[in-house]
Amino acid sequence: MVYNNNGTSRRDLLKATGTAVTTTGLMGMASASNGNTVEVNVGYAAESGRRAARSEAKRVEREFAFDALTIEVNESAIQGLRKRRDVRYVEKNGTMHALAPKGGNGGGGSTTAAQQLPWGIDRVDAEVAHANGETGAGADVAIIDTGIDSDHPDLVANLGAGKAFVKARGGYAESWDDDNDHGTHCAGTAGAVDNSEGVVGVSTEATLHAVKVLDKRGSGSFSDIAAGVEYVADQGWDVGSMSLGGSSGTQVLKDACQYAVDKGVFLVAAAGNSGPCTDCVGYPAAYDTVMAVGSTTSSDGLSEFSSTGPEVEIAAPGSDVYSTIPGGYDTFSGTSMACPHVAGAAGQLAADGSSNDQIRSQLASTAEDIGLASNESGSGLLDAAAALGLDSSDD
Repeated sequence: MVYNNNGTSRRDLLKATGTAVTTTGLMGMASASNGNTVEVNVGYAAESGRRAARSEAKRVEREFAFDALTIEVNESAIQGLRKRRDVRYVEKNGTMHALAPKGGNGGGGSTTAAQQLPWGIDRVDAEVAHANGETGAGADVAIIDTGIDSDHPDLVANLGAGKAFVKARGGYAESWDDDNDHGTHCAGTAGAVDNSEGVVGVSTEATLHAVKVLDKRGSGSFSDIAAGVEYVADQGWDVGSMSLGGSSGTQVLKDACQYAVDKGVFLVAAAGNSGPCTDCVGYPAAYDTVMAVGSTTSSDGLSEFSSTGPEVEIAAPGSDVYSTIPGGYDTFSGTSMACPHVAGAAGQLAADGSSNDQIRSQLASTAEDIGLASNESGSGLLDAAAALGLDSSDD
């Protein structure tokens, strides 16, 4: 979270040719425009529940593989569906967000040519991993966000498939292009190319997949986000990075996260930007299937905006993070910026054969104690080198 089509993968194409958020929360409900109808997510416990939901639907928007569907229905039918024993839940299809800009920004961005090592990449010892050949090559990291700039020179060599659940608005080359900045910034931290220009990411050769679930304003429905998570799982990708959320949970996204983890995906999410606060980690970070990430400053303090709570498992650099944006580079702050540091490190572990459970355990067990409380940083600060079994004593 920030203070500030299914297509052919470029990388797959090369192989085929022989080269191998100031506040979190719900911002209203996504309702249909005609009369007393509303869009809802329905989870069912039996096929009879599915049939009942479909029979009440004015329109079926989406069906999931994990026994849920999104429908447009008369409000008067909701209570009857909720009373059925074969229906697990009926929830209005609300929205979650990437948070709007607030503080720590570079003021319009730049087109920096010479490559920089951002302080956060250095602080988590990702450059130590690079020097030892740990670049994440072979791993698939999905940025579940506002999209990724499809022709950014610091990302294009690592870009894989894209999928838009919310299409980019404007004259973009791809429906999954980033029309907001947020997703591209996260992508750069997770996996910008080591190519002598711009910045370098935690994982410099992992394949980055754009899963666009948030629109130009950084908003996306529960159903769209859940569909994005389901899509990542169905592709068999290794990591799903979610720098998005809200202060209240949604059952359909909770189901989607469980589905993805059961399929082997490692899920990581930003804890939220509600700080200073106590016990205020947002969703989906608060789900037990997801690793929640808090944010730190360059002096190893807790970022003032970082949400805290018992769900926080790890911390990573999130204040004043320099990374890619469409057309250039900029400095953003937020737990949104901390999250992709962890996603990039997870990609390195996945490339070495670690399962999602092993990744989660290894990242936590090798985190560096920087003196913050457990509800602020969980096990401590991300140490990418240590997670890979490398010496990170230069700290």
